[in-house]
Amino acid sequence: MNKADVFKLLEENQNPRGIQNWQEMEAKSTYKSLGIGLTVLRKLAKQVGKNHDLAMELWDSDYYDMKVLAVLIDDPKLITRAQMEAQVEDIDFGMLVHVFSACGAPVAKTTIIDQVADDWVKSPDPVRRRCAYGFVYELSKSTKKSAPGNDYFLNYIHHIDQTFASEDKSVHLAMAGALMGIGKRNLTLNQAALKIAEKIGPVPVESGKTQCDPMDVTKHLTSDYLKKKFAK
Repeated sequence: MNKADVFKLLEENQNPRGIQNWQEMEAKSTYKSLGIGLTVLRKLAKQVGKNHDLAMELWDSDYYDMKVLAVLIDDPKLITRAQMEAQVEDIDFGMLVHVFSACGAPVAKTTIIDQVADDWVKSPDPVRRRCAYGFVYELSKSTKKSAPGNDYFLNYIHHIDQTFASEDKSVHLAMAGALMGIGKRNLTLNQAALKIAEKIGPVPVESGKTQCDPMDVTKHLTSDYLKKKFAK
């Protein structure tokens, strides 16, 4: 498939209600949208298939849906630091941050993702900081032998504790997500993360017109499932 084929596929799957919702919150983004939800975009990405060169072409688009597909079909083995630095400059909307940095995104599967997270979490750019915490969340789910150890994650727990109150509110949800992911790894990290989760409390969730409950990290980290898991 080429870029024209992909756009035709997107047009065939456009969602009028999604388009209306996007237009009602268009002030938050400079991009247009065909209103396609992430679940459908994931299915379309599988249909298109992994293709790094095509992903680079799709990213060069003023359609949000096309950029999401670009993220989803990319090959982590071919993604470079330069590419990541260039693409993050184009991200201007919360959900695109989430898709780019978390959700099992290929970018988060690169071998340098821990280095990028460590750099971006100190960036003056709030979008980079949000992505950094998304990367940490993805790292927290890793079961690879090469995954960071407890000290790496404890440093992030400490950093969240020290910076949450002064951090831009747009970054808070990503911080909460990282804290939750870290706290699910093992008992030591759970206990450390729980102390901070109780301190910061539930974090508001903004999702367009939809009213969402705040993200309660404490509730997640004290679930019956985790209690059983860590009791073993």
